[in-house]
Amino acid sequence: MMTNTEDISYLRQELVQIEQWEKEQKDLFFWEKLGRLPFALLDRITPKFIQDKIGMALDELGGYVQNGGRYLISKEQMYRKFFPNGLIDAETALDQIAQLPLGRMDQVAGNISKTISNTATVQGASTGIGGIFTLAIDIPLLLGMSIKALQEIAISYGYDPNEKTERIFIVKCLQFSSSDIVGKKAILEDLAAFHTGEQSRQVLSQLQGWREVMLTYRDNFGWKKMFQLIPIAGVLFGAYLNRSTLQDVTEAGRVMYRKRRIIEKLRAAEVKGQENLSN
Repeated sequence: MMTNTEDISYLRQELVQIEQWEKEQKDLFFWEKLGRLPFALLDRITPKFIQDKIGMALDELGGYVQNGGRYLISKEQMYRKFFPNGLIDAETALDQIAQLPLGRMDQVAGNISKTISNTATVQGASTGIGGIFTLAIDIPLLLGMSIKALQEIAISYGYDPNEKTERIFIVKCLQFSSSDIVGKKAILEDLAAFHTGEQSRQVLSQLQGWREVMLTYRDNFGWKKMFQLIPIAGVLFGAYLNRSTLQDVTEAGRVMYRKRRIIEKLRAAEVKGQENLSN
């Protein structure tokens, strides 16, 4: 798919494909719509200790935006995926990654998505069979895996997840993967500020909607509760729901970070072209 030489026409073609993907995301599949309906009353029937876990997860997500909390990853481990045989200069590693061909970035990000989805499948199966008490464990684990995967994807495209701007972007990707039609459209407009380099305080204030992320997790736990009395169904459904959640999260992160990198590569190519003309 990708050679070592990228030209403007290739980057523009890839950008058009991403924009088409964004249009397709503004609708929900029938089963996803149906899946949200039965759990409008889950707040009334979900045990208090699970409600408390959801509340703690919300607080942790807020803390992650502000200071990274306990979710920050080791960037050096990610650098080694790009430079396995050479010395790593931590100060310039992200800049070096940003200069790599888009195909190399896509390869690493794709591997991250596969690995974390497989891990989520195993976790979902184990919590699906364990009943309501292990469901409470599933909440922080699933959130932690989602944030970890998005941070690694950020690095894959040359962005620093330790920066507050990127932490906001990551939470917006989490929101996008779990939003309805109206929510997806609004979040795409928010993310456009990052694509154009015009991040503002307004984006931070809009993060009040991160509770949508937890509501989606809550819906998943509701489905597991329905099937927990049937051991085999509980295992299979738990595995499916966690896997699909991480696939949606990583797909959103890969597309959004890929779009930013393509736009920046196009800008750099245009600047270089103008410099060549002036010389």
